[in-house]
Amino acid sequence: MTTRVASIWRHPIKSHGREALDEVTLTAGQTMPWDRFWAVRHTQSAADGTRWEHCANFSRGAKAPALQAIRARLDETDAVVTLTHPDRPDLRFQPDSEAARFLDWVRPLMPADRAASAGIVRVAERGMTDTDYPSISIINRSSHLAVAQRSGTELSEMRWRGNFVLEGLAPWQEFEWLGKRLRIGGAELLIRERIGRCLSTTANPATGKRDVDTLGILESGWQHTDFGICAEVIGSGAVRREDPVVLAS
Repeated sequence: MTTRVASIWRHPIKSHGREALDEVTLTAGQTMPWDRFWAVRHTQSAADGTRWEHCANFSRGAKAPALQAIRARLDETDAVVTLTHPDRPDLRFQPDSEAARFLDWVRPLMPADRAASAGIVRVAERGMTDTDYPSISIINRSSHLAVAQRSGTELSEMRWRGNFVLEGLAPWQEFEWLGKRLRIGGAELLIRERIGRCLSTTANPATGKRDVDTLGILESGWQHTDFGICAEVIGSGAVRREDPVVLAS
């Protein structure tokens, strides 16, 4: 079976919603355009938008599972984001100038015993991915189905918050790609590392409630808590849904 791109996702505001795409153009040395373009700092964070910061500085699903149920839609022309959530009214706002409206909207989704969201930041040169280098995250659908089968229930691939979901691989085959180059559509990526997972994956993307012990399933089934791989774009090009994926070396 030919390996192909099954779906493409971006997350305009880190940990606050995802959006499906039909195509995207990647640029060498950069994150996916508009992916994690903004991030939400909390009251105990020193993040000010001058540089990349570790994910612990931001509000995220590991601490606030309700955030996992947010969906996002970005109007690139005006840099306006529309957020939806099953427990909140829709919000359409400009993150750079209307952070106060967002903070009012997201407050009921944040646990009372966690640091409250305090502002929105971004850095000019890259998205705020979890890696200290600009990265693209890749998910293997077969690995996802292996976890779902072991869980005994249907699981959404959106739990993993990947950029590309690939189809046509054996389960965990992606872990064999570390250090190798991958041609995805017209772009070329270098596979850098496996992705260590956190509690955010235990929350249902439809409800924002924790319902499956994904970390326990990974640990008991495969003796690790990794899922997916991070890659660096080394060759610019367009990627579309259904594009072929070829291991270059």
